[in-house]
This record gives sequence, structure tokens and C-alpha cells, in this order.
Amino acid sequence: MRKLKVPATVGSILFLFSILCSPLLAHSQKLSPFELKNGDKVVFLGNSIFENEYQFGYLELALTTRFPGRNVTFRNLGWTGDNVWGQARSTYTNPPTPYQHLMNQLTSAKPTLIFIAYGGVEAQDGEAGLPRFREGYNKLLDKIDELGAKAILLSPIPVMYNDTAAHVVKRNAELERYAGEISKIATARNKQFIDIFKPIQEKAKTTEILENGVHLNESGYYYLAQVLEKSLGQPSRGTQASITVSKNGAEAAAPLKILSGKDGDIQFTIDEKTLNLPVPTQEKATAEQNRTVKIAGLKKGFYSLSADNQEIITASAKEWAEGLVISQGPDYYQVKQVQEMIQRKNDQFFFQYRPLNRTYILGFRAYEQGRHAKGLEDHNIIITWLEGQIALHSQPKQRVYQLKMLK
Repeated sequence: MRKLKVPATVGSILFLFSILCSPLLAHSQKLSPFELKNGDKVVFLGNSIFENEYQFGYLELALTTRFPGRNVTFRNLGWTGDNVWGQARSTYTNPPTPYQHLMNQLTSAKPTLIFIAYGGVEAQDGEAGLPRFREGYNKLLDKIDELGAKAILLSPIPVMYNDTAAHVVKRNAELERYAGEISKIATARNKQFIDIFKPIQEKAKTTEILENGVHLNESGYYYLAQVLEKSLGQPSRGTQASITVSKNGAEAAAPLKILSGKDGDIQFTIDEKTLNLPVPTQEKATAEQNRTVKIAGLKKGFYSLSADNQEIITASAKEWAEGLVISQGPDYYQVKQVQEMIQRKNDQFFFQYRPLNRTYILGFRAYEQGRHAKGLEDHNIIITWLEGQIALHSQPKQRVYQLKMLK
């Protein structure tokens, strides 16, 4: 076959065009929207910031409800006190070494996406510890690249405990130093870096989101989920639905659809794309994270809103005209159920990969209770069933809302 010869001038033009376009292509790839697809396996890897998340499940719930109904698995490999060398994962059986435990656990999860949160423990070594931290972090990323997984790097969070101001300032300065180092590593390796240090620090000035000034509480994880969503390019969950009532009936725009608009009795549906996160008991629902319903033109009086025959909220015509934040009702009972299933699933996984009597089942004393290793594998049956239920119930349902005037 004869090869087609491209004139030198044409070849030069094509070469120049490719050079000019490459930054644009790289930029477009950088701006590609975050998405979880069927078959994705997400891993949370780090220290206590992820291990403590077991109690609440907000991070997993946020990602699950953003992409409802998809077959995505989550594994929390957080370990309190851990560093990039996996030193907190030591056991009486050696080998495997703590680092080998870290590598084995990571490999067994078969991840496609990993959120990494290290640096909080290592920052105690100050500037002198940076070279070893840098070495360990890059070695960890080499392994992740080898597994073919995408890595998203998180900064440490600040501390705000009761101590001398100078001590707290010094501690946070070191945490920021290590956050800066993680950012540099991310840039050098073309990884996404999410700074959660500054958002948490600012929020902690007005809201109690830290327990003992060190660990995030329920409100802290609720807020952290929002920070991650925003950093991943996800829009605010807060949306507004408006209805205008007149002599001719009721009118509304998408995502709301009027079914009937009789005086004092309005029925409508809302096309929900995602379920909103349940608000922690100590928090106040905000319009930024929840659905706001405004109904103008109602006659003076009080009106009750219900959905699927469950009362949601009762307010005056004036309050409805101003707009009310909806943070309860069937949708919120549904998402709370999903959150509880996530917590149960994570409990099952925790007991499986970190059994209290590991030495007797998997370690050097396995000759005594090694027969129970099969029982650890049986946890997969429950885990798989719960994951199916989570995917099923994470999808918003079509609900009929009814607004009735109280007599």
C-alpha cells in the first residue's frame, strides 16, 4: 500500500494546530463534570476524619443521592491515628507489616476512585517531617496509579481545642503547611486537591462542628459533605418551587406541576432529581440545602401541606407567600432510611475487615479460632443486600402534595 505524503507546509500547520489546541483540550478535561457510574468503587482512605464518618454516613449519602439508583460501592478504610505509611494498622502478626496491611486493604477494595485524607497526624512532626511525608504520599499515589484508580486529595482539618492560643495557632500553622504540601503534590501529579481546612475553620467560628476541638461531629460531617459536593462541581441542593393562586386557579412553573387548583385545595407534584440530605437535629434547615415552597395569592388563613397523606407543615397565607423551607415529610423519611442503611452496611464491613479478635482468626493464633474466617466472608451477603437496597431507595419518588386551608 502506498503511503500518502503530507506536504511539509500542511504538516507544519497541523503540528501548530495541535500545539494551540492542547491547552484547550487539557482545560476541557479539567472541567469535565464529576460523575459516578455503574460499577464504580469508591474508597475513603485516611485517618480519623474518615473512620469517624462511620457514625453518620453523610459523605457516602451525599454521593449516593447525587447519582441515585446507580450500582456504586463504597468502602471506608479510615483508621484513627493513621499516616501515609499505615503505621496505625499494626497487628501482633508481623508480617504482614502495617504498611503491607494498608496496601492489601487498598488492593482488596479494587477501587476506581479514592478520597485521601492524610497529613493530620504527620503534621505533628513539623517542617522536619515534610520530606518523609512527601515520600510516603507519593509512594501511596504510585500504588493508586498502579491500581488504575482516580485519586482526590483532601487537606487536613484545623483544630480548635481549649489550649493556649499560641499552641493552637502553632498547631494549625503546621496543619496548613502540610495542606500546602498536599496541594503541591496534587499539582505535580495532576490530581484534584480539595482544601477543607479553610472552610471548616470558617464554619467552626459560627457553628459547633468540632468535637473536643479536634474531630468533626454530626453537624461537621453534614457541612463537610456540602464542601465536597461544591468542590466536585455539584450544584446546591436548595431549589425553589413557586405557585401563584388567582381567580382562574393555580399556576406554577417547572419543576412543579399543578394537578388541581381549587380554592383552598391545591394538589401538585414536584419533579425531584435528588433527595436532600437529612438535617442534623441540632441544625436549622436552610434554603441553600433544602426545597423552598412559595405560594402567593392565598386567602387570609392557615394552610396545611401534606404529601402521600402525611402532614408536613402548617403556616399562614403570609408565611406561604414569603416562602417556607421544607425539611421534613416522606422524602426526608426516605433519605433518612437510606442513611441508616449506609450506616448498617458500613458496620458490617467494619466488623469484617477489622475484627476485634483478628489475631485469633487471621493472625498467628489462627490455629485456635481460624474456623471463624468463613464467618467474616459471610458478611458480604448482608453487605451486598444492603447495597442493593441503598441503590433502590436513593431514587426520588413521584409524590402528590396537597395544600388545604384549615377551617
